[in-house]
Amino acid sequence: MRRIVYLIIYLFSLSISSQELNCLITINDDQIPGSNKQIFRTLEKTISEFINQKKWTNKEVKAEERINCAMNIIITKWDNNNSQFEGTIQVQSTRPVYGTSYESSVLNIRDTEFNFRYNEFDQFIFNPTTYDSNLVSMLAFYVYVIIGVDADTFKVKGGEPYLKQAENAMLQAQQSGISAWANEVGKTNRFQLIDNLLSPNMVRFRNILYNYHRKGLDEMASDKLKAKQTIENNIIALDQLFNKVIGNPMIRLFFDAKSDEIVNLYSDGPTTRSYQRMLAVVQKISPNNSNKWKKIN
Repeated sequence: MRRIVYLIIYLFSLSISSQELNCLITINDDQIPGSNKQIFRTLEKTISEFINQKKWTNKEVKAEERINCAMNIIITKWDNNNSQFEGTIQVQSTRPVYGTSYESSVLNIRDTEFNFRYNEFDQFIFNPTTYDSNLVSMLAFYVYVIIGVDADTFKVKGGEPYLKQAENAMLQAQQSGISAWANEVGKTNRFQLIDNLLSPNMVRFRNILYNYHRKGLDEMASDKLKAKQTIENNIIALDQLFNKVIGNPMIRLFFDAKSDEIVNLYSDGPTTRSYQRMLAVVQKISPNNSNKWKKIN
């Protein structure tokens, strides 16, 4: 009987302090010649265990509250003699919408400088106060970006401590001398991403993330018209950020995740009062998605 009680306590403790992420890791090695590619399967498994089995914060997280996300790594070059890998990574995350079964896309980031050294069966150890390897730093960086931006959608600046952790991973990795961590004017890289997310000038962007999701999407089930108007107002508010900095990377960050969702939202259902203005704004500040905006009725 005592063993059963201990087992129940143990399982309950797991349910309230589960890891934060439910992350699907895929490694595409189609561009690498040869038939013996076991190292890629080992790497895929090691990354998955590192991200999904590690406790990244001190938050109590129930199993069903884990963030659904994915990292798709495409290896473009592999120097077996020097254990050097070159590739890209697509980082995606979603969050549930209250009262529905819908998962809203929150992040959709493509990093074209996902380069690292790796020997099969290397152990991944992340220490926030030291730099171990570029691969570990990149994975930790994106983990904290995922957690931080997700938290921002539930509470105003709720992701601050986790985005600070991503910033710290970036600062530690700068000692590597790798350009993707460096402050290079006009370059889209990991430094620019976290610098903008934490910039006092971008607080409005993070407020928009909160309002769009918490006061917009999460209210769709109870009052669709009011929710759409809230979403609409916050999309229009992005125009002010666009006017501050032409080509603002946060604008792209938003629409890389949200363009398809916006098209779906405004292709049916009640018509909102500022619908035409919203459409003009997205056409102006996100011209890369012009073909998508044409689908909005």
